[in-house]
Amino acid sequence: MKLADRFMTAITSGDVETLRSLYAPGALIWHNGPGDGGGSEQSVDDNLRTLRWLSRNLSNFRYEEVRRDPLPDGYVQRHVLRGDLPDGTPIEMAACLFVTVSGDRIARIEEYADTRRSDPLRDLAAAQRAARA
Repeated sequence: MKLADRFMTAITSGDVETLRSLYAPGALIWHNGPGDGGGSEQSVDDNLRTLRWLSRNLSNFRYEEVRRDPLPDGYVQRHVLRGDLPDGTPIEMAACLFVTVSGDRIARIEEYADTRRSDPLRDLAAAQRAARA
C-alpha cells in the first residue's frame, strides 16, 4: 500500500502508532489560517492529538474525492473530509495537502483547508474544553 493510502487509512481509523511511524523525525505540519504567515505549524505530537480527536469525534469519518499527483519530493492531494458530529450534524471540508517525503516517511505537510467549514469542529472542541473546566 502506498504511503499516502496508509496515511489516510491510519487517520480515519485513529491508528496513532501507524501515523507516528509514517512521520520522519522532526516532521512539521502547517495549516492555513490565522497566525504569522497566514497559518500555524504543528509538531507531530500535536498533530497526532488533533487527528486522534477527529477520529474519536466524527462518526463515518472518511476522505472522499481524493486526487493525488506526484511531485519531485512528495505529492499533492486534494480531498473532501466528511463525517458526522456527535449530534449527527454532517461536516464536509475541502482541503489540499502538499506532502514532502523523505525516504519513505512524511517530512512536512502544508494543508490548505476551507477553514469556515471547520467552525463546527472548533465549536465542538471548545464545548468539550468548557465541560471539562
